Amino acid sequence: SVPTDDEDSDYHQESFKESYKDQRRRAHTQAEQKRRDAIKKGYNDLQAIVPTCEQQDFSISSQKLSKAIVLQKTIDYIQFLHKEKKKQEEEVSTLRKDVMALKIMKVNYEQIVKAHQDNPNEGKNQISDEVKFNVFQGIMDSLFQSFNASVSVTSFQELSACVFSWIEEHCKPQTLQDIVIRVLHKVKSQLY
Repeated sequence: SVPTDDEDSDYHQESFKESYKDQRRRAHTQAEQKRRDAIKKGYNDLQAIVPTCEQQDFSISSQKLSKAIVLQKTIDYIQFLHKEKKKQEEEVSTLRKDVMALKIMKVNYEQIVKAHQDNPNEGKNQISDEVKFNVFQGIMDSLFQSFNASVSVTSFQELSACVFSWIEEHCKPQTLQDIVIRVLHKVKSQLY
């Protein structure tokens, strides 16, 4: 029997529904495959970027690292990079302080040189070498006392760390000025 218009219409709707379901299923499958490919690519990229994910043993190079291991190694590497960044920032800060101190010293030395050039004979033969040495010795003795009390020489690494700490603590301009004034007062009292 030949289908009526109504029956023919029902058949076309049914086949249209089926094809629509197939299309949705296919679209969903494609979307899921894209998602899986993106995740796989992400893990592959992490393995390529993170040094500790590189295969060390060629005998097991055919084996892939698990996703959990890749993630853990990535986390460890990021934490390592954060520590390195912090360490470098501290080093930069220390170097900036050193540069600032050197600039201050440069300005002071330039002023001393200029003052000497402007008045080359000023102060000549007014103070004996013995008095100069006493002043120098007083300043050095005072500095050595704090140096000896603060700096450890058990290893070069410890010495280096302690020296910088001692400089920061005991060689501030105000501290040095106090030492020099105290020594000058002492020498003055001995002279007069």
